[in-house]
Amino acid sequence: MKKFSEVPSLGSGFSFGARVTTATTVDPPISTSASSINLITSDVTSTESSKTKPLFTFPAAQPKLDSQWRNLEWTEEKKTSLMKTVSSYRPSCRDVTQARVLLLGPVGSGKSSFVSSVQSVFNGRVTNRAMVGSSSSSFTKKLQSFNIQAQKLEDPTGLVLCDIVGLGGGEMTGLTLHDILSVIKGHVPEGHKFSSDQPVRSETVGYVKRPSLKDKIHCVAFVVDASKVLTYPKGLSSTFKLLREHISDLGVHQVALLTHIDQICPETTKDANQVYQSRIIQDMMGKAAALLGMSTSYIVPVKNYSSELDLDVNTDVLLLSAVDHILQYADLYFQDNTPQHTGSKSDYNIDV
Repeated sequence: MKKFSEVPSLGSGFSFGARVTTATTVDPPISTSASSINLITSDVTSTESSKTKPLFTFPAAQPKLDSQWRNLEWTEEKKTSLMKTVSSYRPSCRDVTQARVLLLGPVGSGKSSFVSSVQSVFNGRVTNRAMVGSSSSSFTKKLQSFNIQAQKLEDPTGLVLCDIVGLGGGEMTGLTLHDILSVIKGHVPEGHKFSSDQPVRSETVGYVKRPSLKDKIHCVAFVVDASKVLTYPKGLSSTFKLLREHISDLGVHQVALLTHIDQICPETTKDANQVYQSRIIQDMMGKAAALLGMSTSYIVPVKNYSSELDLDVNTDVLLLSAVDHILQYADLYFQDNTPQHTGSKSDYNIDV
């Protein structure tokens, strides 16, 4: 008989509900009760829309740092180099051709905008690959995988960005802890629409009973809005830490994107290359690290394209450096989970 362990409630704000039950086996049965494991909150009304008033006001002007606290070149040459690195990336495992990265964060944090912004860099113009909502609930309702295409519609790169419904944002979110872990394990079919009334289970249409390595998620990128870090519900920190604990148990590395940095720093609003000389952003990185329960070394600041119609080289460099950061940790998954490297040696070898 299967043994189960209970995960305690996270209290108010973002919560998995009063009780979460998970099995020690790979595929635990779950309750269909909507209230038992929902990742919902009535406090969050944020959205990836410019119509929403920012919850952050610019602090008093602060002198910028004398030098960058992270070294990054802001040139066309650097952009070209990063594009080549990302385009040529292939997982260090012959059985897998692409690294699948799950974007996970609150409603309105900028997940879909990040997908569109990254693809825009390779398209050479601003495009909206992933549709962005304008309501108080998550626009993304289902699991969507985006193959990042290289320039001139060449073959896809070795990166797939996976977008799912945001955490919180109302009672219709329908996202559960079990659903998230099922996505990471590779059980959830592409296009699956999440519903609190119909959690992912073995009877789900298209359910992948025996997922292969290529079906699984190889890295999780948490996404948080810099302008809302100080105003997120109190329970969100516990939610992130619980998620990280369960995801780590699966052997999946995690990083984080701090989005909307242009909304908290006037200098970065004008020019993205000021990000690593900004005391405001450096301080907010520390607060985001505390929220997520991870070191700042895992977190990268990002400026997504929103109202712009033309690309900016500095914004592109920042976006590409974030993708480069993600791929480093995605490749660690293959190093950790592949008995022998049968493919060519990856350029992404890092010490952590």
